[in-house]
Amino acid sequence: MNGLSKFDMMGLLEEHEALMSGHFVLASGSHTPTFMQTAVLLQYPNLAGKIAKALSLKFPQPVDVVLSPAMGAVIIGQEVARVRKVRAMFTERINGVMNLRREFKLQRGERVLVVEDVLTTGRSTTEVVNLARAADAKVIGVAAIIDRSTSFLPLKVPVRALISYPMQIYPSGQCPQCQANVPLTMPGQGSLREKPNLGL
Repeated sequence: MNGLSKFDMMGLLEEHEALMSGHFVLASGSHTPTFMQTAVLLQYPNLAGKIAKALSLKFPQPVDVVLSPAMGAVIIGQEVARVRKVRAMFTERINGVMNLRREFKLQRGERVLVVEDVLTTGRSTTEVVNLARAADAKVIGVAAIIDRSTSFLPLKVPVRALISYPMQIYPSGQCPQCQANVPLTMPGQGSLREKPNLGL
């Protein structure tokens, strides 16, 4: 399989229960009725490989390095780098700031493809792009499995995703699930004890 259509990806997400419905609280404190956990798919190397090939096709031009933010995009970044036969690096947040650690180094003029699992606000991705540019590398674009953004992304490079699936976001206490007293869930951590109207 050389490519994955939007329908193929949606089928995989649904088949593996990676597209979840409920009442989720995001890191920003906002609430959403849907959440996509791409790690559920990426735990299977054969699926990760197929997704990586499809992502790689979004940017056919030469690449020297694949760069991803940890932790969610490390696996797919590694797989895209495997497809392109180039180096894979990831950034880590130190004192709230994205950095390269573990002796990772970008060279001046290297062509960098930033690979993400899910794009939402684009804040972390923008930090990764700026980090690469600060090293005088050339960022050719951002490839993502899923684009969940609902507004303009502050990225000054091409952004291409396998799926565009805008996220429904509500302020804490003001979403339909809050009104129905549906228990909150922190993605990946299970249900929260707090009631949904406590302004998390």
